[in-house]
Amino acid sequence: MTKLLIHLFVKDPENTKSPKTRGCYISLGAITGIVCNLLLAALKITVGLLTGSAGVTADGFNNLSDTGSAFITQIGYRLSAKPGDKEHPFGHGRLEYISALAVGVIIILVGFELLKSSISLMLHPAAVQVSTFTPVVLGASILLKLWMFFFQKKLGKKIGSKALLATAQDSINDCIATLAVLLCTVLYLVTAGRLNLDAYVSAAVALFILYSGIVTIKDTVQPLLGMPPEKETIKAIDRIVFSYDKFVGIHDLIVHNYGPGRSFASLHIEVPSDVDLVACHEDVDACERRIKQELGLEIVLHIDPIAVNDKLTNEVRQKVASGLKIIDDRLTLHDFRMVDGKNNVNLIFDVVKPCGSKLTDPELITKIKKVCRFIDPRYTAVVTVDREYAATEDA
Repeated sequence: MTKLLIHLFVKDPENTKSPKTRGCYISLGAITGIVCNLLLAALKITVGLLTGSAGVTADGFNNLSDTGSAFITQIGYRLSAKPGDKEHPFGHGRLEYISALAVGVIIILVGFELLKSSISLMLHPAAVQVSTFTPVVLGASILLKLWMFFFQKKLGKKIGSKALLATAQDSINDCIATLAVLLCTVLYLVTAGRLNLDAYVSAAVALFILYSGIVTIKDTVQPLLGMPPEKETIKAIDRIVFSYDKFVGIHDLIVHNYGPGRSFASLHIEVPSDVDLVACHEDVDACERRIKQELGLEIVLHIDPIAVNDKLTNEVRQKVASGLKIIDDRLTLHDFRMVDGKNNVNLIFDVVKPCGSKLTDPELITKIKKVCRFIDPRYTAVVTVDREYAATEDA
């Protein structure tokens, strides 16, 4: 069934790097979610209202919120796919995150209302009329949601979509919630109505919906606030950069996320100071093109010339790097150079301060200066403290 749907609705399904193909996959997942969840919501809410089962009704509203989520996701994707303009030169990709944030708020509101009605039912119990048709509807719902889980998970992995993978997780969560309602219904039928856990199961489903909403908001706020690039992305950039012989080190990798598939980056590349700059510039241009083609990442590369063939500079650099490990074994340095003065030797370099370091910048610089003075009293450290935006190797 999954292969058939992909064949019918996705043109060029193997070209997952194409924004058009990615859009087809997202639309297929969203529209399938809308249709299936709308059908389940209509069935469950109808059965719940006819039988007076708060648990079945709550489960139906859970599916209805999933329908709204899928709809908003689809609209959000359409809006986010708009190209950049004068006011938004980096595009509108973050609208996809904002739409997901709206979905999270809606889910929380639905869960809150269901929790209120469940508590009211606990305080004022009402008669429930459960037929044998109810377990059939719930059982069919579980099977359909299981299929949706595998379907959306396959699509999500195919294009690397966190949105579709999150939707798949939501589907399996729905299976658990519906299973709880089904067990409650079966117990009610088996005990001939003596064991009625309807209101409590309804409350449990409501709490589950609230939890899902909170997780959705949390996962959406993270990329809006800014997150470091994934380790796989860093490794891929390393692989491409170091495939060029003239590049001997990298640092200061910064990646800005402007929405799924819309990332912009900058990176400093260290090259020998005696390299042919024209030939080096050609390699930089080629490297930028390769990163864009292979990773879909718009990147700007900056060249930092360093002395790699000076024996004294290399020795002192190694000693300073070892000394930094005494202060904090996560410290790294780059852009190291030595400038001889009349009475002192200036050691000029940048230090990457790791996240979570308890040292302030002035405290760190003071400690580094002491390390350099210990190596040689003539050495004066001129340090620039950088922040760690991505875990790159020190070169």
